[in-house]
Amino acid sequence: MSAAGELCLDGRSFLDRSYKEDIPKAKRALEELKKAFSGVASTTDWTMLRIKPLLDHVKCLERLLRSPKFARETARLRRGVVMFHSDLVYLRENVKALKQILDVERRSHQRQK
Repeated sequence: MSAAGELCLDGRSFLDRSYKEDIPKAKRALEELKKAFSGVASTTDWTMLRIKPLLDHVKCLERLLRSPKFARETARLRRGVVMFHSDLVYLRENVKALKQILDVERRSHQRQK
């Protein structure tokens, strides 16, 4: 069976694993990027432009996960697992892009020395 088929048939395991593991993982990656960008001289404030808004989004998702209302809604939300998946894709793609930008900024800074 394809991963997509498993996703549809097993929304609970995807939802549980993804939101209990991947959201905190994205938060840690964003916090590490925030620290890394603070040590790089850049004309763009990537922390305020992208990292802070992404961290705010992650914190909102974490609050939602911990809320009693979410716990009651989980069964219904499993049917909408595509929406949860889109949050994770959004976070992963942004973390990936920020890592690439950080690499470019570091190389640029090293050339200027």
